[in-house]
Amino acid sequence: MAQAMQPDPGHSLLATDGKPHVLQDTLVAVTLVLGVLAFTTAMFHHLHVLSSWAGLLGIIVGAFGQFISVTTRERFALIVGLGASAVGFYLGMFHGGLA
Repeated sequence: MAQAMQPDPGHSLLATDGKPHVLQDTLVAVTLVLGVLAFTTAMFHHLHVLSSWAGLLGIIVGAFGQFISVTTRERFALIVGLGASAVGFYLGMFHGGLA
């Protein structure tokens, strides 16, 4: 028997199981922000300290988010943030490192 889909605007965009995942959504947002920060600052040689630390924190937060993530959408966004954080971290380390 076909069931009609009812949109549920009260839940997160990332939660596909119909339950709120506040901690996971927060970790996704923090990982994405740190990834964008690390990736964009890695393009400038004199910002290597900022890109290295932002990338390292993004990798740590993203890895913990992957550990406790529940849905595929959360995992996908975390992988995007982790990739940007890793590129920013590695380029920051190449340009001068953490200190």
